[in-house]
Amino acid sequence: MDRRLQIGEAVAAALGTTVLTTRRLAGGCVADVLLLELEGGRRVVCKPLAPEHARIEAAMLRALTARSALPVPAVLHESHGLLILEHIEHDGRMGESGERHAAELLASLHGLAGPAFGFDHDTLIGPLHQPCPPTASWREFFAEHRLRTFGALAHRRGAIGDPCWDRLRRLADQIGALLDEPEHPSLIHGDLWGGNVLAHRGRIAAFIDPAVHHAHPEVELAYTTLFSTFGPAFYERYHQIRPIRPGFFEQRRDIYNLYPLLVHAILFGGSYGEQVDDILQHGTP
Repeated sequence: MDRRLQIGEAVAAALGTTVLTTRRLAGGCVADVLLLELEGGRRVVCKPLAPEHARIEAAMLRALTARSALPVPAVLHESHGLLILEHIEHDGRMGESGERHAAELLASLHGLAGPAFGFDHDTLIGPLHQPCPPTASWREFFAEHRLRTFGALAHRRGAIGDPCWDRLRRLADQIGALLDEPEHPSLIHGDLWGGNVLAHRGRIAAFIDPAVHHAHPEVELAYTTLFSTFGPAFYERYHQIRPIRPGFFEQRRDIYNLYPLLVHAILFGGSYGEQVDDILQHGTP
């Protein structure tokens, strides 16, 4: 039987309805994402995943819904690797008004304090396991569970070479002198590239595919600069609500972006490992 037909039948059984059409959505770079039209005109999004990945993604979305006002798709069903989500209408039209709206939503999210850095359970970033053990120190958490953990994985997979891995470990050893401790562990989305931000008519409709945990909010801001998720209007509005401390753009941003660059080097190879090494050689003190 055709895989899409199988998925359609599984969705129909889970939701108690009839699936009329099934088509693949663009943007699913690590997993298939399907749009299904149901009887009566309703549409849902289906992500066939490994069972544990479906469970964790559902848990992250539910946590954001329960703990914050961040707009995310509702989880309609999750079992045996079948994740069914609310379909969010979006047209890609963000503009400066949408950027300011995003800043307000994320500043509010970052104002939510957690008991420790990390999370209630380990989460995911894309398809990768993301360790989130509760940790009292942000510097310790970032050095150990982001730089060393993902640097070791990138090195084992050949995404970075021996000299780069040595430089990364030395940086992790010095992290206490380079980063500060925030006022509290902030809840973050964790994977804010442009494809995970849905805009509609100049407003943010939803944030999708989270990599949730409690962190320094600067790590989230840094990631938004890596692939130009937002423009100046976002940072201006965010700064009005939650002032960005001096030195972020000049120094700390590059250190924080080592993490998503390591993730991309592990997943996609290419020049991402070279970008990690370039920051380590030229972009840090």
